[in-house]
Amino acid sequence: MRISVRPGRRSDVNALSTVLSDAFDDDPVISWLYPDEKERRVGLPRLFAAFTRHHHLAGGGVEVAVGDDGAIGGATLWDPPAGWQHSRLSNWMMTPALIRALRGRRQVGEDIDTALHTAHPAELHWYLATIGTGTAVRGRGYGQALLASRLERCDRELVPAYLESSKASNIPYYERFGFEVTGEIVIPGGGPTLYAMWRDPR
Repeated sequence: MRISVRPGRRSDVNALSTVLSDAFDDDPVISWLYPDEKERRVGLPRLFAAFTRHHHLAGGGVEVAVGDDGAIGGATLWDPPAGWQHSRLSNWMMTPALIRALRGRRQVGEDIDTALHTAHPAELHWYLATIGTGTAVRGRGYGQALLASRLERCDRELVPAYLESSKASNIPYYERFGFEVTGEIVIPGGGPTLYAMWRDPR
């Protein structure tokens, strides 16, 4: 099966949000944000759609991996150097969607956001905010194709890359692409731990 990576479009938002929601259904941070499974399945696609539509698309960092059938099997949400923080306009535009997505969990969402922002490195870099592949295609190279696509650009332009791994078990996977753990980020209130990972260009 041939996997191709292309820029994400506004028309892809619903499909890629569904795929990412599937990928993150058992994620520790997402489970902390949405402890109720039914609320997670409703709110999480809305959350990914809001961030993608009102922030990530504008920075040109959305990519999708598609198979021979043209269906989206995975997606990455990158932010360009100096573009990882949400603008006032994007925050204003996505607020109604975030309220619908988070409902009573908005404070937890803000706590997570604050913890990630506080730990975020100041040096210019491409920020991998999200990467995920659908469970139906997991292990078939979709994630590898997505990472290789943007990291090739990082190397070509001599720009570092940064991400937070929400699972310790995923650290070896990212290390194969040149990322190294630089610290831990603990979500307040008894929340899970994320692992900050940095990659210098090659």
